[in-house]
Amino acid sequence: MTIGIDARLWSQTGVGRYIRNLVINFQEIDKRNNYVLFVRSEDLENLKSQISSPKFRIVKADIKWHSVSEQINFLKILEKENLELVHFPYFSIPVFYSKPFVITIHDLIMDHYPTGNASTLFLPIYYLKLIFYKFVIKIASLKAKKIIVPSNATRDEILSHLKVAKERIIVTHEAADEKISSVGNHQSVISQKYGEYFLYVGNAYPHKNLENLILGFKKFYSENPNTKLILAGKKDYFYEKIETFIKAQDLEQNVILFGKASDDELFNLYKNAKGLVSASLMEGFGLPVLEAMASKCLVICSDIPAFREVAGDFALYFKPHNVDEINDALKKASNNQYDTKMIEKAYNLSRNFSWRKTALETLRVYESSVS
Repeated sequence: MTIGIDARLWSQTGVGRYIRNLVINFQEIDKRNNYVLFVRSEDLENLKSQISSPKFRIVKADIKWHSVSEQINFLKILEKENLELVHFPYFSIPVFYSKPFVITIHDLIMDHYPTGNASTLFLPIYYLKLIFYKFVIKIASLKAKKIIVPSNATRDEILSHLKVAKERIIVTHEAADEKISSVGNHQSVISQKYGEYFLYVGNAYPHKNLENLILGFKKFYSENPNTKLILAGKKDYFYEKIETFIKAQDLEQNVILFGKASDDELFNLYKNAKGLVSASLMEGFGLPVLEAMASKCLVICSDIPAFREVAGDFALYFKPHNVDEINDALKKASNNQYDTKMIEKAYNLSRNFSWRKTALETLRVYESSVS
């Protein structure tokens, strides 16, 4: 086959990491098929540096996702190629594309939190885009040969909300990058700069529930003034709102906005943290949780299905709306009031997830979609 992969999100976090790891592993495991990668010019050099197989060809597609151009111009680019199958690793597709394709739906968070608070757009425009989102994801789920999801939790959401036949939904769990375990532990540098800290990794969208996390930390901080909370994520409009909230709580000295971390910085933050903490109201998978487990970092997180699926019984859980429970979980972590074998068990569990396994399962989805 000649398989197209929409790689326009190559350099992004989340979906970008998913695409990069699939492509890297396909080069090693797939000696039969040819691939066409559709990529934006800004990512071209980075992508080329990671392609060593002659079976991969790159096509420029300088088209923004969620745009009118995506529906018209990206459709034209796709139709020029002789593709047996296309993988859209995100729900956003040209709705009039008529050849076989598979999609990955990472979550249905927009179905649960459709509020203007989650957008920088003028409200009427936001709601128009929300209507279009629901239209596109419905069409994509109906037309796709198969729907790939990262968790059973997301599969159940799709069954409930999109009414798709169960046999068309394939769960392929994601994974932590292999190099996590090989990154050196620069403990002295991290510890000298931050001392004892808890770590949050991710964006600041409303469903991440950072305000409750900060309020829970504030209670903990009142008795532990030397402990910090580090928020690692790309600074944007949403982090600016969180920064304002932090100032209002008089926590500027102890809640640190780290900004976007490189892989080496991120993995060292994991390895030196008292624990990774996430108060998300909903997730499609929970990659930071898995990365923390692979880094032998204690996980302290909200009791939601996706996190349970990744961490099992080897995390400290709390109800995400309950500030007192967040405080209590931080106390347990700080005072080592948990099973001392939990971190090692979580690490062993993380070994069950691998990008090679994800790629093999994804390749099987491709082959079953055109047979």
